[in-house]
Amino acid sequence: MKLIYQNMLSFLVVILTTLGIILYTVTSTSTTWEYNRTYRDLEGYAGNLEKIALTTDQNTGKIHNITGNNIHMVEQVLADRNVRFAIFNYQNQQVYPDQTNGVTHQLKAKYWKKLEQGKTVRSTSQRSNEQSNPDLNTKANMNYVYVLTPWFKDGKLVAAVWAGSDVSQLQTNIGEINNRLYIALLISLLAAIILSFLLSRYQVNRINRLRSATRRVANNDFSVHIESKNRDELDDLADDFNTMVKSLEASDKEIKRQEQRRKEFMADASHEMRTPLTTINGLLEGLAYDAIPEESKGQSIELMRNETNRLIRLVNENLDYEKIRTNQITLAERVFDANTPLRDIVSQLQKKAAESNDNLKLETPEKVLNTYADYDRFTQVMFNIIQNSIQFTNDGDIVVRGYRDEDNHASVFKIQDTGVGMSADQVKNIWDRYYKADPSRKNRKYGESGLGLSIVHQLVENHGGKIEVASKLNVGSTFVVYFYDEGYAHKKNNSK
Repeated sequence: MKLIYQNMLSFLVVILTTLGIILYTVTSTSTTWEYNRTYRDLEGYAGNLEKIALTTDQNTGKIHNITGNNIHMVEQVLADRNVRFAIFNYQNQQVYPDQTNGVTHQLKAKYWKKLEQGKTVRSTSQRSNEQSNPDLNTKANMNYVYVLTPWFKDGKLVAAVWAGSDVSQLQTNIGEINNRLYIALLISLLAAIILSFLLSRYQVNRINRLRSATRRVANNDFSVHIESKNRDELDDLADDFNTMVKSLEASDKEIKRQEQRRKEFMADASHEMRTPLTTINGLLEGLAYDAIPEESKGQSIELMRNETNRLIRLVNENLDYEKIRTNQITLAERVFDANTPLRDIVSQLQKKAAESNDNLKLETPEKVLNTYADYDRFTQVMFNIIQNSIQFTNDGDIVVRGYRDEDNHASVFKIQDTGVGMSADQVKNIWDRYYKADPSRKNRKYGESGLGLSIVHQLVENHGGKIEVASKLNVGSTFVVYFYDEGYAHKKNNSK
């Protein structure tokens, strides 16, 4: 069953249940109200009849005027209301209308007892089933609604009046009320069907709008946006959907960006690998065919070794990055003097700096520079950053500083160069895998893969540390690395 019909059925069940309860309540109330109104009218008629009938003779002091003619006159006045009377004396004997066929009519004992107590009796009866009711010379099986009212004089029960009315008139009034209620019910039911259809279609249209938007997203259209008025759960769902679309759009852009980087890397890696492989293959063919002079064979072998090491480095950088990224490496963190590895790194890279006419300097305190990190990975981080500065600096200065920040419980290392620098967009992307701030520089001894700084960033994060960079085009770059002391690294990492 379609949702629109399910919603309509739900609305109709609720509305019909409500209308049924209302109809029953109104019908019961109107019936009770009509009966009570008739009872009050009959009691009023009986009271007026009492004023007329119970007249005391001033000479004799006796009650008189309870005559059939007077009562019959009152009945004629109320003929249009089908009101009838019967009078019983203090002995519970019917004195009006006149008894016929020698049958003596009396009120039921339980009713008479209530009359003696000054209570009024309200009831309904059927003439043929009430043998104790007075004979009113009416049609058989006629239904009555009646009251029994006591008449007292000087505190004594002197008579009782039976005032009754044909119930058919009452039932006619109730029937008219019920007929109007049934008509109102039918109109309400018709309105409920129309209203439930409109409401259901409105809700289903909102859901269909979500379905349509979902299909567009499934077809990689992330421009879709669903308007939300924050009124109900469907609007909340629309908000969540819009958030999801934005997230998917961002993920799609990132995937495409990474895919582009991957393609660039594959192109770069292929280029970087093709050159040493071509060199090695050419030298091997020369050696095989004795095309290389004897005095040049040693140099050729050394060149092949260098090119082979270059290939190994390219492969190892990729393997190393994957292990670091997936936390497959174990950090053997301990406290050591950072001066030792820094001096070794600077010493190793002095030749590289000299080739670019760079001045590489190390400025650290002569006393022990205690640092908490994995020794080998610390060396890898600093080596990659320093050699990156050398790679992008010509005829400039590269200064490596190290010092303690006791307030933050950290060892801080700052590498500052006067190289080509980077733009703001380049700074945002330098930690990305395969990214090269200067793609044209492909024939460097270091950094061919574009993974160096990605490895650095991941290693620093794995230590619970922090790395910052500030750069300006044609001015230079400054890298600042924080390695926090034991017991503080994890805290710092979680607070980022």
